[in-house]
Amino acid sequence: MTDRTAYINARVLDPATETDRVGSVLVSGNKIVEWGTGLFEDGIPENVRIVDCHGYCLAPGLIDMRVHLPEPGGEHKESFETASAAAAGGGVTSIVCLPDAQTPIDNISVLEFIARRARETNIVKIYAYGTITRNRAGNELSEFGILAEAGALAFTDGDKALADALVMRRALSYAATFNFLIIQHPEEPRLALNGQMNEGEMATRLGLAGIPAAAEVMMIERDLRLVEMTGARYHAAHISTAASVNAIRNAKTRGLPVTCDTAPHYFTLTDSSVMDYRTFTKVSPPLRDEKDRLAIVEGVLDGTIDMIGSDHRPQDQDSKRLPFLQAETGIVGLETLLPLTLALHHVENVPLIDLIKRLTAAPANLLGMKEGRLGIGLPADFTIFDPDHSWTIKADNLRSKSKNTPFDGHTVKGMAMCTVVGGRHVHSLID
Repeated sequence: MTDRTAYINARVLDPATETDRVGSVLVSGNKIVEWGTGLFEDGIPENVRIVDCHGYCLAPGLIDMRVHLPEPGGEHKESFETASAAAAGGGVTSIVCLPDAQTPIDNISVLEFIARRARETNIVKIYAYGTITRNRAGNELSEFGILAEAGALAFTDGDKALADALVMRRALSYAATFNFLIIQHPEEPRLALNGQMNEGEMATRLGLAGIPAAAEVMMIERDLRLVEMTGARYHAAHISTAASVNAIRNAKTRGLPVTCDTAPHYFTLTDSSVMDYRTFTKVSPPLRDEKDRLAIVEGVLDGTIDMIGSDHRPQDQDSKRLPFLQAETGIVGLETLLPLTLALHHVENVPLIDLIKRLTAAPANLLGMKEGRLGIGLPADFTIFDPDHSWTIKADNLRSKSKNTPFDGHTVKGMAMCTVVGGRHVHSLID
């Protein structure tokens, strides 16, 4: 059995080198050994397995930089196995876990547990963030240096905003010394207290307490002042408002080391989707109004928004099929990340390579990962996808253990036809 595989007849997309052309990729073992146009002009060598890509796109494997993985303690919602299977089915080859499971990632033993479970599962690559503060309590800083040495890619308190300005200043100062990245969930907690959805007409009609859009941008603007003081790298997670896009755009104009991401539901849905108290649309931050949705689209178009992550947050039926006030926040997104993002290409005419960059090279560069690009000697992690394949999302068919998606029944375009991790086909519809 040969350990060499030739992927031929592909539209090769590599945002890192701005490549978008018909070509081939040669893999030996778990590495890429050659790739490009005209690779096999003189014929394919003997003893090489051939995979015909049928003209589909071949791109670096997607990196989902925002995944809530509740194991340990929440295996009934999602396990390493089910999350990995979902990722592979969606073309995602690397996931980065947020540190907000029942056991926060504030010590190396939890990182070692994640690394061990990732090796045992052995489907996609699983990385993790460390917490900014011990137990995500917002008071005492975690040991950034020790956590980084153990594999933490950056530092965040997950879905908890670091509200204390002094603690955030200390965190940014500490991070700046070692060039670590701080990721913030930007939401002023007091303004968001007891809020259930976006503050506005829809919340009033439904009689639900609202979370004002200002709660997000106020936290971002405070943090930007602290970034100016410290010079630290800062990332605003899953932004959802027009004001946030403008604040980050202005910060970049001033040369601050600031980046941000959003999730597909913020450029796809609005707070009108909450009609009839649909708990599957309850997310944090909440779905906003149409003005904000359009601003998020514009932020992707003009490059203000650097990355797109699923913000995958599985919740079981018992957590979602409750009155809206009691229901947990979150939706599953690993399997829908690619097609929902590609809607910006099909509907808004965003160049395909620009969108793939936000799912590959951009998060890889931000987090210091070797993945996210095609290159000789680099890991053979890539996704073969058909950007035009039309299909209907059916919650019951999702590989995630939890099925909490607001997109059940939605028809989308774009499907992962083959997912390759370290030269292994972990998902394939073309073999």
